[in-house]
Parts: sequence; C-alpha cells; structure tokens
Amino acid sequence: MDITSLDFQQARIKQVLFKSRLRSVLYGVREAEPTLFSLRDNPLAQWLDSIIKPQYGLIPETREIERAISQMLDTGQALVRQYQRGQLEEARAGLEQIDGFALRIEALLQKLEQHVLSAA
Repeated sequence: MDITSLDFQQARIKQVLFKSRLRSVLYGVREAEPTLFSLRDNPLAQWLDSIIKPQYGLIPETREIERAISQMLDTGQALVRQYQRGQLEEARAGLEQIDGFALRIEALLQKLEQHVLSAA
C-alpha cells in the first residue's frame, strides 16, 4: 500500500480532533470518556499502527511519534483530573502543554512524511 500526502493530512486532522475533544472537556461541553486517553483507542495512534508501522515501524520518527502521543494522552488525562478537582484555570492553562506535544508530533510527522514520500 502506498502512503500519500493525503494519509499524512488525515493524521494531522486526527491530532486536531484530540485537541478539540480535550478542550471541550476542559470547558465543560462534554464529559471525559476513558477512551479519550487510551493509546489503543486514539485515532492517531491507530493510524500509526495500521498505516505506518507495517512498512516504517523501525524508523526513529515512528517510535518518537508514538511516545509523544502517549505523553500527550497522559498529560491530557492529568489535566482532566485537575479540572474534575475544581482547578479549572490550571487545567485550561495546561492546554499549552498539549499544544507543545502537538507541535512535536507535527514536526515528527513532517520528517516521517519526507522519508516515506522520498522512498516511494
């Protein structure tokens, strides 16, 4: 299966979806579902497992993206716990940490995309 720029664009959308869902929890729009913080249930991690790992699982960016996703999910879960304890402002301020993970994941996705597309 050939991996295209469209695949990487879809991965980026999955990243934005997580951030949007987390933000809506921290602003009281929705409840936090346990699957929101599950690596196995995370759409970006699922994409990584099903699309990238079969062909490119050994390159460093793949493992780094997975690690960054896991850290981001753990941080998001910690922010929701803060929110649930009534520390609303602190939890919302923590979204900056999530943005930092997102920037790191984006940079890794760009490197991975260059590697994958140049190998095609």
